[in-house]
Amino acid sequence: MNNDPKNGKYIVKRLNADNLTDVEKLHTAVYDKQQVKGFFMQKYNTAFTGIEHTGFIAYNNEQMPVAFYGVIPCFIKIDDKIILSAQSADTMTHPGYRNQGLFVELALTTFQLCRELDIKLIFGFPNKNSLPGFVNKLGWQVTDTMDCFIIHTRNFSLDGILNKVPLLKKLHTGYQSRILKKYLVRQNGITNSVFTNGFGGVYRDKDFLNYKTYNPTQVIRIDDATLWIKISSVLLIGDILLNPDNFDDMMYKLKKLARRLGIKEIHFHASPGTTLHGLFAMRFNSFPSFPVIFKDQVESITLDKIKFTSVDIDTF
Repeated sequence: MNNDPKNGKYIVKRLNADNLTDVEKLHTAVYDKQQVKGFFMQKYNTAFTGIEHTGFIAYNNEQMPVAFYGVIPCFIKIDDKIILSAQSADTMTHPGYRNQGLFVELALTTFQLCRELDIKLIFGFPNKNSLPGFVNKLGWQVTDTMDCFIIHTRNFSLDGILNKVPLLKKLHTGYQSRILKKYLVRQNGITNSVFTNGFGGVYRDKDFLNYKTYNPTQVIRIDDATLWIKISSVLLIGDILLNPDNFDDMMYKLKKLARRLGIKEIHFHASPGTTLHGLFAMRFNSFPSFPVIFKDQVESITLDKIKFTSVDIDTF
């Protein structure tokens, strides 16, 4: 138990199936919007790894959730070895309880739990506000920075109009579904493209792909290329399996598709050194996006051999 200047004390509890609704409440307080019902229940149900609900919630003495830190167990494949790992995911502190050390305490408590659960490696993609805390206070190592490629497909976005008129947005969503229908492949996700370059990365077996459905995404096929995408205000490419010689034809057709869908931009995040990064870098502008950070629990893994794409970020 620790001091809570407003209410006397606060208590830390491990995440479980019963208190996941408290994470939803805290999310609403922090971001002033509600997450889809059951979202966190699915996101933190990582039973396919043998471990689930890996994180902690802090409560004040009135049992109000005031802070949360959670990681998502998964597997990393590197050098033909499958390593139990976890991705640093949601970090939330109630506006009235910031700058009281809750983030650091919950993170350290979670890292200790990871050691007890034999999680060998933790990785993450923090934003610029969170990065200093991870590096300076928690000893994480920055190994890389992903690049975001932005491909413009039209001069304006329909979002401004659609968000103001719910009926138009509903009709447009139906229109997009009809356009996408002939491209869709009935499968959950695709295997990891970084393995073709000899790098390590997230091991996307059938169990992982079934798990990774807590956000709405689609798999589409354009000629011989298979793309895992997420459509919102932009068309976000998660990963691509293709013959590099056919990249230009695929991108030409993807841009045409995005225009038909009323989408202004295509985005793709990738680690430098991979084939996909090279294909995009030769043709499109980019900017540094997510830093890649690691907390090596056993200090015996070659971290710079592990690469990522957009799919691997927990918001995809």
